[in-house]
Amino acid sequence: MAVVLACDLGSTSLRAALIDERGGVVGEARRPGPLVTGLAGAAEVDPDAWWEAFTQVCGSLASDNPHAYASIQGIAICGVTRTQVFVGVDGVPLRPAITWRDVRSEELASRLRQRQADRHPEAANINAFHPLARLSWLKEAEPVAAASLACLLDPKDYINARLTGVRASDPVSMARLLAAAEPGRDASGAPTADLLSVAGFPRSVVPALREPWEVVGPIRLDIRAPFDGLPGIPVFCGSNDTWAAVLGLGAMRDGIAYNISGTTEVLGIVARKPLQGEGLLSVDWRGLHQLGGPSQNGADTVAWFMSILGEVSRAGEGASPLGEGLDILLSGPRQLERVLFLPYLQGERVPYWDPSLRGAFVGLGRRHTATDLAWAVLEGIAFQNRVVLERAEEAVGIPVSEIRFGGGAAANARWRQIKADVCGRTVLVGEAAEPGLLGAAALAWTGLGRFSSLAAAQEALVQVAAIHRPDPARSKIYDAQYSLFRRTETALAPISRDMVALAQRLPA
Repeated sequence: MAVVLACDLGSTSLRAALIDERGGVVGEARRPGPLVTGLAGAAEVDPDAWWEAFTQVCGSLASDNPHAYASIQGIAICGVTRTQVFVGVDGVPLRPAITWRDVRSEELASRLRQRQADRHPEAANINAFHPLARLSWLKEAEPVAAASLACLLDPKDYINARLTGVRASDPVSMARLLAAAEPGRDASGAPTADLLSVAGFPRSVVPALREPWEVVGPIRLDIRAPFDGLPGIPVFCGSNDTWAAVLGLGAMRDGIAYNISGTTEVLGIVARKPLQGEGLLSVDWRGLHQLGGPSQNGADTVAWFMSILGEVSRAGEGASPLGEGLDILLSGPRQLERVLFLPYLQGERVPYWDPSLRGAFVGLGRRHTATDLAWAVLEGIAFQNRVVLERAEEAVGIPVSEIRFGGGAAANARWRQIKADVCGRTVLVGEAAEPGLLGAAALAWTGLGRFSSLAAAQEALVQVAAIHRPDPARSKIYDAQYSLFRRTETALAPISRDMVALAQRLPA
């Protein structure tokens, strides 16, 4: 039986599967993600910890499914983005990777954005998570490492390099860095320097580029177990986890919205032409364009809430925060007077790009219980989804017909219905429990020639498992709550920023 090895480097876990050409999962394994370390806004990971976790999951697959593992035809990895691995000329990391949660470059990003606002179109996109801000921070804080930098990689690119010896990435994952590497124009239309050179970095920090379905290289001959039986097998470039999951949901098509709900939420609309929306990312997805992007909240926000209640410890290590414990809470009696929840526990990316935003429960009364708060948490995340959806739909000019919903949190049927009722759109869920893995497999099989295109692979491999249509009565109530949610956001944002500023002045 021929299979491909698909892998998804998630925010909290690393998952891999052996998937045949019909989309069937022959074997699957996972490991917890690497430890994130750092204080005062830092969030770093040792890049070799990703390699170690990848080696472990592949070792498990080889041990549990030896015949299928020996039949691997290709490897494709997708994974977290807005995370930079800084490598030297020898391919060895110069320092820990800076992850998507790191906000140390916020002040630098503000300076860069203001300084280049009228000179480069990418300036508006510079924030604490932008690769240019991270590079500029590195140059100020660690000049020796900055001077030794050969190129910037995503985590999946680093694993690909360990497998093949070739350092490369894809244009989707590198979109913001590529935009910074292009020349700009000032108000008069005259050409201006690219932002990379303005920051003091050469174009060579951008790695070689491959399409997600193109081969980076074959597995090295001198590689050790569990890959020693796979030399010469092609390793495909892959892309970021959102791109792969959208493909695995069947949402890589014009006019469809997607919502990937894992540790954090990612929501957007796929369109045929590039569009712009306030606070949204517009990225070329190789023939289509996405408008939307990642938030800072999702299942991790629910996990925080459940940990506050002590429910996570009772459910056991590794239990989903959206599992049985949450369902029991949601089944309890609910007060007519609703509680609002702002989900910004770690600031927010799309659409506000403000690390200083904070969460809040609003409208608490003496009669409210954990059930009311649980509903408020899920609704608050869905309201944030609706903010992004409305901005994207406004840019597109028409409402979407459906939202393709996937990720670990999509296993919860109540959560799916809340999304449909809050957003007022039909929500479809795919059969694949791990759409990122199916998407990675689709690009590998396409690269191997099994499918003529990604569109053909998507049609053949993706099946719909459940459909949730919005309930008109509940949607009407949510419309009123959503209006209050937006007013609450506006009122509390300045207080959040003042509280963060106050904390920075207090003694440690």
